[in-house]
Amino acid sequence: MLKSSDVIEALNGCTDPELNASIVDLGLIYGINISNGNDVKVTLTMTSPMCPVTSVILADAQLRLEAINEVGKVEVNLVWEPMWSPEMMSDELKYRE
Repeated sequence: MLKSSDVIEALNGCTDPELNASIVDLGLIYGINISNGNDVKVTLTMTSPMCPVTSVILADAQLRLEAINEVGKVEVNLVWEPMWSPEMMSDELKYRE
């Protein structure tokens, strides 16, 4: 059975190429829902509605989720509310030099 930690681990490798940071550390993941034991629905956002790499990040996230062992249906939903802010970043990312 799939766990949220499996999903987070997969998405940790998905980075925003402009910021060179994981979408998990950036705080872009708003929700993870696992149903039927292995179907995954992830709700996420971007740092800005004008993000030029949105399609790249979404495609990468989809591929990484589909690569999880025994995953079923994968759905990635992009939302704009609540609006992302730098406070959503992990402390590690906020304070890196």
